[in-house]
Amino acid sequence: MTDATPSSQQPNQQPSQQQAERSTSTPGANANTNPNANTNGDKNNPPKKRMSPRARFILRALGLVVLVVVVAWVLYYQFRGKYLESTNDAFIHADSVTVSSKVTGYVDQVLVADNQIVKAGQPLVRIDARDYSAQAAQAKAQIDAASASQEAANAQLAEQQAAIAQAKAQLAAAEEDARFASSEVERYTPLAASGAETRERLTTLRNQQAQARTTVAARRAALDAAQLRVRSLQAQVRQAQAQGETAKAQYDAASVNLGYTEIRASVDGRIGDKQVRVGQFVSAGTRMMTVVPTRFYVSANFKETQIGLMRIGQPASIKVDALPGVEFHGHVESLSPGTGAQFSLLPPQNATGNFTKIVQRVPVRVAIDATPEETRSFVAGLSVTVEVNTIAAKDELRALRERTSEANATRKEPQ
Repeated sequence: MTDATPSSQQPNQQPSQQQAERSTSTPGANANTNPNANTNGDKNNPPKKRMSPRARFILRALGLVVLVVVVAWVLYYQFRGKYLESTNDAFIHADSVTVSSKVTGYVDQVLVADNQIVKAGQPLVRIDARDYSAQAAQAKAQIDAASASQEAANAQLAEQQAAIAQAKAQLAAAEEDARFASSEVERYTPLAASGAETRERLTTLRNQQAQARTTVAARRAALDAAQLRVRSLQAQVRQAQAQGETAKAQYDAASVNLGYTEIRASVDGRIGDKQVRVGQFVSAGTRMMTVVPTRFYVSANFKETQIGLMRIGQPASIKVDALPGVEFHGHVESLSPGTGAQFSLLPPQNATGNFTKIVQRVPVRVAIDATPEETRSFVAGLSVTVEVNTIAAKDELRALRERTSEANATRKEPQ
């Protein structure tokens, strides 16, 4: 559309403008109207351009697209988006193992280097083991001595059993002699009384009877002593056994300490924070290095307003800042039993002073569903962004609201 010059429009537009002026002005003002005023107004206010049909179509199409996008976003948010909880307050963690010494001594060998990959059971450090080898040898010698004492006591016990058998035989012989002597005295007593035998013979037999009885008493006392000796020897055997067990326990302790002189990796991982050196004197509990395992997980600190529908097993997506464009999958493994502030060194005490409400954060452990090959570039402490899909628990919140509403209504009913 082309614009017309002011000179060509003035004759055509002046009657209409004069009619508009007459309709809006007073009768007294019509007499003083300047004809040249319309011409000057047309020069200062040119007519507006009309929008072409193509421009109007494009504008309407853009408006429709915007409307569709807004409607789609609202629908997506209502049915899915509001159940996606995300946070960038999340980090990669690993259950690192601190390697410390169990025994005291000088470091003899350091068998690993910084950042080296190690396997479970692989030797890391060796401590001078000569003192502990001597202790183990001493305990082994004590075991041998206790074993020899036990064998000697057993031999004495067997010998004493033979002595008891001999004492029993001697007692039996003495008792037989005593019975024979008594029978002889009984037989010769009436003979001596009748004069058939002399009294000297009877006196001799009575003397033999008394000696036989004394021998029986002596043999019985010897048997009792031998039997009591058995108890003493049995006690010696038990004592030797106890000494042997004590020596064995000392040997086991010495062997354990000897084994602790070689420190091994307890898990697969990489060496970090290595502080030990050859020749260094270490005591029990001295920190030497850290083994960072190859199994990683994410510790995500969600706001307290985000965990209402969060449950164990819900899927999660993980984006590592160090790997742009790469998305890992995982699942919620566990939720902390308390907020991070509750487990801090100085938990907050809001019972005194002014109170400012701060949104608390709850640590959530997210397992990474990936192979070690896929996570080989992970490092403990890396920042990540975690998004958890809680749509599976959407009905639980609705059911909870209904139950609480019913319970509140029941409480408010008059009794």
